[in-house]
Amino acid sequence: MDARAAEIATLAALRAGDEAAFTALVQQHQDAFLRTARVWTRDAASAAEVVQDAWLAALESLEKFEGRSSLRTWLYGIVINIARSHARAAQRLVPFSSLIAQETGEGEPSVHPSLFAPEGHEWAGHWAVWPTPFPAPDHAHELRELAHALSAAIAELPPIQQQIIVLCDVEGLAGEEACNILGLSGTHQRVLLHRARSKVRSKLERLIAEPLGQ
Repeated sequence: MDARAAEIATLAALRAGDEAAFTALVQQHQDAFLRTARVWTRDAASAAEVVQDAWLAALESLEKFEGRSSLRTWLYGIVINIARSHARAAQRLVPFSSLIAQETGEGEPSVHPSLFAPEGHEWAGHWAVWPTPFPAPDHAHELRELAHALSAAIAELPPIQQQIIVLCDVEGLAGEEACNILGLSGTHQRVLLHRARSKVRSKLERLIAEPLGQ
């Protein structure tokens, strides 16, 4: 059964009140939705509350789902909308349009200009200093340390950059799907993802300047 046929079958089962189908859907997406909600709530308990509310909202709205997007995209949209509402209620969130303007506007470059060959150089704009290669951890505790550092670096990003990198690089969604979920243009998505990746890499490069586990 292909993905579209499987989704149609899942929707039919959900609309028929099949509890097993709903349980399977929750098991499939729960962890990813919790990670997504944490971008906006910054609190595990609040994220769990957001996701619970999202599942209830999805069940209540199931008959209105027209299939113009995938079921997964639709569910992510519900989670993020409820998470944003939660953040607004806590008076911690400025309007989404303002966040986009702030995070895509002019500011410090994502990668320091000194790492690129200057104007007038034969290879102007190309790497002058290659990025530090990431190590391959030899031990489990080194792998855990690197994973913890990666999570911490992502958590320090501005909210939309954090959301983009979580959707695209952590959850593995395509750029187009992330755009549909967040209501972003392709240009904004690419700019935000580039900046997020550059900032995370910069933080990890500083960490690995010394051997892991030291």
